[in-house]
Formats: sequence, C-alpha cells, structure tokens
Amino acid sequence: MKQFTDLGAVRIGAAIQNVCANVDFEVLSLPGGSLIAVLLLLYATAKDPERARSGTIGAGMLSDRGSKRAFFGISALLFAASMAVTIRWCSSMSAMGEMSMPGGWTMSTAWMRMPGQTWPGAAVSFLGMWVVMMVAMMLPSLVPMLWRYRQAVARPGETRLGRLTTIVGAGYFFVWTVLGTAAFPLGVALAAIEMQHPALARCVPFAVDVVVLIAGALQFTAWKAQQLACCREPPGRALPLAADVATAWRHGLRLGLHCSCCCAGLTAIFLGLGVMDLRAMAVVTAAVTAERLAPVGERVARAIGAVIVGAAMFLIARAAGLG
Repeated sequence: MKQFTDLGAVRIGAAIQNVCANVDFEVLSLPGGSLIAVLLLLYATAKDPERARSGTIGAGMLSDRGSKRAFFGISALLFAASMAVTIRWCSSMSAMGEMSMPGGWTMSTAWMRMPGQTWPGAAVSFLGMWVVMMVAMMLPSLVPMLWRYRQAVARPGETRLGRLTTIVGAGYFFVWTVLGTAAFPLGVALAAIEMQHPALARCVPFAVDVVVLIAGALQFTAWKAQQLACCREPPGRALPLAADVATAWRHGLRLGLHCSCCCAGLTAIFLGLGVMDLRAMAVVTAAVTAERLAPVGERVARAIGAVIVGAAMFLIARAAGLG
C-alpha cells in the first residue's frame, strides 16, 4: 500500500513539475486561466502511461487506483481554483458597488463597461468570468459523469483516458461558453432598456418573481424529467462508446446540451437574482448537484420546484401588497 501511495505521489508531482516547466504563467492571469492550468495538468498526468505500469507488483491495480486518485484529486483542484477565482471576482465587483434603479432594486455592474473599457473587452471579461463560474457551479455534478465515461471507454491497453476525459470536459464547457456568449449581449441590451425607461425598470422586480415562478413550475414538467434522465444516464448504455477524440468531443457536447436544457430554469433564476450574487450561485449549485446525484433525482427536482414556486408566490404576493 505504501508503494502505491508513493507511486501516486510521484506521478502527480512529476505532472505538476512538467506543467510548471512548460506553461506560460502570464496565461494564468487571463480570464479562465485556472481552468487552462488544470486541464493541462490533467493532460500531463495521462501522457506518460508507462510510468503507471513501472511498479514491480500489482501493476494493473496500481495503475487503476492511481488513475482514480489522480482524477478525483485534479477535479478537486479544479473546483477549488475556480471557486477561489469566482469568489475573488464577485468580491471585487461588489466592492465597486451596484447601480440603484427605480423600483428599489440594484443592477449588477456585470452588464456594464468599466471606465476606459471597450465593449469587446467587457465581453471577454464577462465570458472569462462566466466560464470559471460555470466550472465552479457544474463541476460537482459533472465529475461523476466524467468518471462513468472513463469507465465506459476503458479498454485493456487504453492509454488515453486522461486526454479523452479532458476532451469530454472541454466539449461540455464549450456549450456553456456559447450560452455565456449569448447571455452577455442580451443582458447588456436589457440593462440599457431599463436605464432608459424608468417605468420599465420599476417592473423588473415583479418580472423576476414571475421568472422564478415559471422556473419552479418547469421542475414538474415531463420535459424536465426527460432532460434530467439524459444527464443521469450512464454513458454507452445504448451503444458502446468508441475511445477516440471525435466521439469524446461529441459526448461532451451532448452532456453540455442536456445539462444546459435541464438547468434552464435554475440558470434563469441565477441570472435574474444576480449573476454576481454568491448566495444565488451557492443555492443553484446545491440544487443542480442534488437533482443530478440523488438516488431519486426526479423527486428531488420536484421538491426543489415546490420550494421555488412557494418562494415565488410569496415574493409576488408581497410585491402586490398582499403579504
């Protein structure tokens, strides 16, 4: 057992040294830099498969256990890094304050340009923040799906599991990146309309409450149940998955599409309550993770929907002066 532990430590340590020797650390200061670093680390741990088989006893068992430890260790590192960057980013945005709007609510500066910033620069900054935030929010529910993928494509002599898993994850977050690219101009346009028309701005709190109510009702639909079932379905259940790059990329895209559809209501709540609100982010992350990983995911989704609908009705009643 001690030999296995030492071997795993050597593998991860060598991988970190290899990344540190080859990565331009200026990249890590860019939006999403932590994601780039850990994806490189994941690639490094898998690119020398002979190291895992170099033990004199129990080589196969050591390789499997070492791969599992490396996978979950790197996943934890990626989650911690993305969470730390998200918290720092949200804190810095909060320190700059929010714009008070008619109707007694405040608008996040995420939809605005900073002084001296161009709109393309603002879009890149938002997109980097969005990607890192999605990694922090979705990784707890994605990691078990990635592990099941590794198990589904594992073959005797297969040496590319790390790289293929990285490609699946890249495809998954590519979908969320596209959604973030669409969300920014929409958010900017809505913010501009609200600033130009105070009467409309006063209706925003009520409109957000209605969005929350619709999102809660969506949790009870057959469409939601179908998307959730697709997210929870083991990979390769219908047809075996080929262990190649193209199949891995398509599998990641498929996971991302099902996940984004399944999370449509919860994502709308997150955007409506405030994209830089850490409390909203934590609640949505917990809800997404619970309905994906709980043994009775559909029941959990409906229970979450009941809580959301109840909260929305209370907020609507209060806004109407009935509470």
